[in-house]
Amino acid sequence: MCCLLSRVFSLFKALKMNLIQAIHVRILTVLVVTIYIGLQCDCREAEFNYVTCGSLVKLLNTRHNVRLHSHDVKYGSGSGQQSVTGVESADDANSYWRIRGKPNADCQRGAPIQCGQAIRITHMNTGRNLHTHHFVSPLSGNQEVSAFGENGEGDDLDVWMVQCSGSHWERDDAVRFKHPSTEVFLSVTGEQYGHPIRGQREVHGMTSANHNNYWKAMEGVFIKTSLEPQHHDEL
Repeated sequence: MCCLLSRVFSLFKALKMNLIQAIHVRILTVLVVTIYIGLQCDCREAEFNYVTCGSLVKLLNTRHNVRLHSHDVKYGSGSGQQSVTGVESADDANSYWRIRGKPNADCQRGAPIQCGQAIRITHMNTGRNLHTHHFVSPLSGNQEVSAFGENGEGDDLDVWMVQCSGSHWERDDAVRFKHPSTEVFLSVTGEQYGHPIRGQREVHGMTSANHNNYWKAMEGVFIKTSLEPQHHDEL
C-alpha cells in the first residue's frame, strides 16, 4: 500500500510539473502573439502618418490660418488664369486638392510622399493644377500663383517640390512647397481681396523660405498602399 501511494504521489508531482510547464508555455505563446499583433498594428498605424500619392487633402497655411483654395474665378490681371487664394473656412469644398506625381513619373497610389519629391497638386473641383510663372501677383507684387490646365494635365510649371525635415511628408508636419522652375515658395502674407472674392487672402510665390510658407495637411481622404481610402473627416 505504501509503495502504491508513493507511486501515485510521484505521478501527481509529474503531472503537476507538466501542467505548470504547459501553462507557462501557453502564457508565453499568448504574449508573443500579442506583441506580434501590436507590432503589426503599429506598422499599419504608421501608414496613416503620411500624406500619400492620390490623397485628397486641404492644406493649411500655419502662419495665417487659411486653407489653400481655388474656384472658377479668373485673375483680372497678370495671366488671366484661374485664381488661387486662401480662405479661413474649414468646410469649403473648393479647398480640396489631390496629391499626384509629376508628369511621366511613377507615383504609386498610396505610396508615402518623400521629402524632396516632385509632385503636382490638383484642384478637385476644377481639375486644374497648382501653378506659378513669371507674372506679378495682383496684391503683394510677389509671383502669381494660379490653377492651370484641363482635367489634371498642364505643363512643367505645375510641378512643386515637397520640403520637409524627415524622410517622408508626415501628416502632422508643416512643410514647404518649392517651385523648382522659378525657385519660389508657395506663400501667404495676409493681403485680402475685395469683390468678387472679398476677404480671401492672396496666395503667391516668394523667393525666401520663411514662416509665411509653411503648410500642413488637414481634412481629407488619405489613401493607403492597400488602395483603400481610410481617413476622411468631411467627405
